[in-house]
Amino acid sequence: MNVQLRVYVPDHPLIKHWLGVARDVNTPCVLFKTAMTELGRWLTYEATRYWLPTLETTIETPLAESPATLINPQVPIAVIPILRAGLALLDGAQTLLPLASTYHLGLVRDEETLEVSCYLNKLPPKFEPQTHIIILEPMLATGGSIMIAMEEITKRGGDPALMRIISVVAAPPALQKLSQDYPNLNIYTAIIDEGINSKGYIVPGLGDAGDRAFGT
Repeated sequence: MNVQLRVYVPDHPLIKHWLGVARDVNTPCVLFKTAMTELGRWLTYEATRYWLPTLETTIETPLAESPATLINPQVPIAVIPILRAGLALLDGAQTLLPLASTYHLGLVRDEETLEVSCYLNKLPPKFEPQTHIIILEPMLATGGSIMIAMEEITKRGGDPALMRIISVVAAPPALQKLSQDYPNLNIYTAIIDEGINSKGYIVPGLGDAGDRAFGT
């Protein structure tokens, strides 16, 4: 299996810098949140480079008419942070997509069994056709949470071909599961780490992104 065809690790110095800040165990909570916001911003920038729907039009400058390319307001865009940790990426993503609708999906993992359950679902009953969807999930580890999220989104009409997953750290188990079930999906991550430990944490990873972002 070659997941590199759909998993992108942008070679941007700002992404590398903020990833290093986020990984550092000595980074305090307030700076960790800043790092996650910046990673949300720059990864969203990369993910939307050739993806945002545009339209060609003509505008009036102070001097003359000029052709212009604008974001098409008729095509809906949705941002879905996976709670809790996905909220840490939301501010950065919303800076670039201020008119996007935001839908929250809360998932929690049992630390003993690693089983995932949903405690909050604010997704719409049905996504409009051609909705472009960005999913914010900082850690793609075992794949349990993201697979449940994908199931909930696709059964409401979300098209994997029109989705982007934005992650900070990804690991092979999650990427393999996504590749098998959603070959048209595109993932943007700051780095792909070597694997996960017995507790389901990515190694070397950055720890529990939710705990570090919210100081819990």
